[in-house]
Amino acid sequence: MTTTHLEGLLPFEHEPYHTFQDEAVAARQRDSFRAVRDAYAGRTFPLIIAGQDAQGSGTFAVRNPADTRETLWHFQNATPAQLNEAVAAAQAAFLEWRRTAPLQRATIFKRAAELLRARRMEFNAVMTLENGKNWAEADGEVAESVDHFEVFARETLRWAQGKAVYPMPDEHVTTVYEPLGVVACISPWNFPSAIPLGMALGALAAGNTVLWKPAGETPLSSYLMVQLLFEAGLPRNAVQFLTGTDDVLGDPLVDHPGVRMIAFTGSKEIGCRIYERAARVQPGQRWLKRVIAEMGGKDPTVVCADADIEAAATGIVQAAFGYSGQKCSACSRVIAEGSVYDDLLARVTEKTRALKVGLPEENAAIGPVIHQGSADRIASFIEAGRTSARLVLGGDTPDTGDRVGGYVSPTLFADVDPADPLFQQEIFGPVLTFTRARDWEHAIELANDSEYGLTAAFYSRDPHKIAVARRDMHVGNLYINRRCTGALSGTHAFGGYGMSGTNAKVGGPDYLFWFLQTKTVAQRY
Repeated sequence: MTTTHLEGLLPFEHEPYHTFQDEAVAARQRDSFRAVRDAYAGRTFPLIIAGQDAQGSGTFAVRNPADTRETLWHFQNATPAQLNEAVAAAQAAFLEWRRTAPLQRATIFKRAAELLRARRMEFNAVMTLENGKNWAEADGEVAESVDHFEVFARETLRWAQGKAVYPMPDEHVTTVYEPLGVVACISPWNFPSAIPLGMALGALAAGNTVLWKPAGETPLSSYLMVQLLFEAGLPRNAVQFLTGTDDVLGDPLVDHPGVRMIAFTGSKEIGCRIYERAARVQPGQRWLKRVIAEMGGKDPTVVCADADIEAAATGIVQAAFGYSGQKCSACSRVIAEGSVYDDLLARVTEKTRALKVGLPEENAAIGPVIHQGSADRIASFIEAGRTSARLVLGGDTPDTGDRVGGYVSPTLFADVDPADPLFQQEIFGPVLTFTRARDWEHAIELANDSEYGLTAAFYSRDPHKIAVARRDMHVGNLYINRRCTGALSGTHAFGGYGMSGTNAKVGGPDYLFWFLQTKTVAQRY
């Protein structure tokens, strides 16, 4: 592969977001909800094994988290036998897919990008119905999925070139990269389009085949993406689409000797379990399994005395309460110097109070959390916090009329001790804490006082403080004078330190290496 193919591509540009303030654009989005219900409501969707639709041992219902009385659609429960069939089909498909030309893979991804651009409103609506994102949050994720297609098309060609080595006078030596085999992609419900797609494209771009296992809360967002890939020209046996229960698609999927690699995004608890189980060599297994895992965060925003306080307050509220705080990158801890602490808290409180809780389908700023179990867990943190910190705002269940769902009011706690679970544990909901620092250096120490290390924001106008923060804040993604959410594929390579995961950095220049193995070939003249 030469650079000619890369040079023939237009310069990469991020997909622009829709402007929903434009009434014509908003009308199109509203119409998409009606169209999605007309097309998909009440339907039962299949597994995809060896390129064919398959029925499982039964089905499960997917409900609208904004009003759980509404059943949206149904998906299959795969059986243990079907898991084995899917792995065997993926192994067989790997023998062909690994030999496809990189330019062919890149062309499929480019075509998929065009198909998704034409259907963005539809994909937005499906996601909003499945996981409760409002229009802007859903649109941002689907735009990121378009970016993924464009980025991985280019990365496919770049990695196919191999790497130069130091020459020898009597040998021709090359370093090339080869695919691994079958990759199981296990994804969460909070980013049901961009996260599984990023993991799957990493595998496919490298020449691997995929077992695509979506979250049970959001399977249609994934199913439609798989079908879009097939429409773009991906061989139907290159991806096996599996839904079902943990007793079939949990440990047995991770343990299966035919699985070469697991790509996972989700909780620390499950990620650690996968990491441990994947280290065991199963009977008949002929490799050490590779694992990439992104497992969450407890993301701080540090605000120095010299910062732009209004900009910091705006960024904090956006990062803390976008999608009701259900992002691994969400700001959950504010650490501010004492001289600006009260002013910052007042501004954040005012901006948070202005957020309206309502129906995501109507583009409310704050919707429900994913289900009542999550709401109950968040409520337990809030109740404990009432005795350990100062409740400034929220802490209650908002009035949502007759809708049934896990609604939690945006909640602020002040004067939170660094040892408090509010400060240390991932809550994954609309709960934000404030902690006072002695000075900016102490603020950085407090920011690093976490087992996680995914994202952080640092607000200061001082070049020296910024330089220290760049060096000493231990996170995978550090944002200076901007919010700590909103990573863009191809620009903000995403992945964290510590218990945030393996730092695989999806959307970055090194991501494909995780899905490849290196071969050196030396030929004597």
